[in-house]
Amino acid sequence: MASSLTLLPPAFVVLAAAIIMPFVSRRVGHGLGILATGAVAVWSLLAPAGVHLPVSFLGFEAVLFNVDDFSRLMGIIFGIIGVAAVLYSYSSDARNIQTAYALGYVGTSLGTVFAGDWLTMVFFWELMAVTSTLLVWDYGGDAVRAGYRYAIAHGLGGSLLMGAIVWHYTEVGSFLFSATNGIAPGIPAALAAVGIGVNVGYVGLHTWLPDTYPRPHFAASVFLSVFTTKTGVYGLARAFPEGNLAIAYMGTAMALLGVIYALLQDDMRRLLSYHIQSQVGYMVAGVGIGTALATAGAFAHVYNHILYKALLFMTAGVVLSRTNEENLKYLGNLRGALPITALAFTIAAFSISGFPGFNGFVSKGMITAAAHKEHLYGIFYILLAAGVGTFMSFIKFGYYAFFRDANRDWSLDRAHTGQAVAMLGVAALCVVFGLYPDALFSILPGSTAKAHPFTLSHLGEGFALAALGVVGFVALKKPLSKVGDVPDIDAVLNPALFYGTRVLVRGTTDLFAAVDRAVSSGSYAVATAIADPYPTARRIASTLGDADAKDITTGSLRATIATSIVLVVVILGGYLVGLLG
Repeated sequence: MASSLTLLPPAFVVLAAAIIMPFVSRRVGHGLGILATGAVAVWSLLAPAGVHLPVSFLGFEAVLFNVDDFSRLMGIIFGIIGVAAVLYSYSSDARNIQTAYALGYVGTSLGTVFAGDWLTMVFFWELMAVTSTLLVWDYGGDAVRAGYRYAIAHGLGGSLLMGAIVWHYTEVGSFLFSATNGIAPGIPAALAAVGIGVNVGYVGLHTWLPDTYPRPHFAASVFLSVFTTKTGVYGLARAFPEGNLAIAYMGTAMALLGVIYALLQDDMRRLLSYHIQSQVGYMVAGVGIGTALATAGAFAHVYNHILYKALLFMTAGVVLSRTNEENLKYLGNLRGALPITALAFTIAAFSISGFPGFNGFVSKGMITAAAHKEHLYGIFYILLAAGVGTFMSFIKFGYYAFFRDANRDWSLDRAHTGQAVAMLGVAALCVVFGLYPDALFSILPGSTAKAHPFTLSHLGEGFALAALGVVGFVALKKPLSKVGDVPDIDAVLNPALFYGTRVLVRGTTDLFAAVDRAVSSGSYAVATAIADPYPTARRIASTLGDADAKDITTGSLRATIATSIVLVVVILGGYLVGLLG
């Protein structure tokens, strides 16, 4: 069985579907996409641990794909959500080329998480940045400029990761994951932490998230919400398998900052994008804590977050496509017009908020329990505070979009059949993994490390956070409604980079222009001297006699010849030294 599985890496199946898709009908193309991603989910579930494909690349040992507990979980959830996202795209009238870019993005993400060495991983990591940029650009308009900023951010992050991997190789002598436990300490680890930090959205490196994800086609946003940040969490776990407290505290800051900014947003997809940073912060904190329970919790949250975050973007997309409005202030009373969408949103909102009985409750509890067990009380309480903010954010979203009486009766087409099937299918999984967490525990890395969610203390914690969220929203609803656009760090960063780059380019071009003028002036002077080498002698000759002028001219000629000989000798000597050296 293992030998047959090694014949075709799962990433290649999805990439093949992406290549074929532009040349076939929408129905056939999207059908191929569903089959390919579904096959990946089944393959990942059934493939035995240890399946791998060793190759040689440029003389280096590499493993094109490798199956272990981490890559298996990522493959399963990437495949499942790929099926739902392709079906949703088809029902949302997405063009074949858009879904082809999306499948390219899925395929390169799979290549990243199934890599067995750093060289293969960074190869697919960079391709993932390219394919996701193309997916953003495909929509045109504002998405193009946002896509450029996205590409620059991920280009810089990938370059730092590449530097870390090269430095790691010089110290370890191998790119293979099996050669060492994580990335080499010191400078390689620091470079990797920052490079991967771009993908996961560290505080200060996060602004590409809310800048990019609200811009493209709403079906493209479903794909974008899933792969880049979660692949980043996977990369952190590979680089720091034993954790790192600095990373844990960064994750905690992400969780809190993201939820604060989300609360201040009225744009639906911008709110959801900030919540990606916040929820990924829990995962980063879990990886940073580094215990078996914390790591299992981080990957449980990766799995759960992919489900409910994709579902939230699906519901937002249906609202946007039906109302042509993305600002929550101009929505309301949609529960009657879009009942399936309202139901799916409600399940997703309970899930992301960590309400008992939904999947987010299970994974969030594992991470906070790990922090408490390790006496990291600062992390523990900040994550709880972020949980309150999450409840407040999605009470706000649900209230303004679906339940507020806006004195407006909507006459809208309901979600298309494919959209409804995709949303309800993912919503069902959110409930299943919330009520039967053992189904998730069975595929987690280090699955023996469990924190069963249905203890009285954990249940009480979940209900208390929900109650505080309700109270907080009621208390702050009016002040929040008066808040306008709140600037993020990109309000300073983008102009600084723009004008800084402009100054650099202008300064460089001005320097070259000055050098060019100097060379041109010198060349003109030389040319003039060659054309009229003895102007001074002739001026003297006009006042002196011919004999005296002839002596002066002869002296000048001798000096010129001597100088030329010296210059030729110096130049030839330098050339010979260069050759011999």
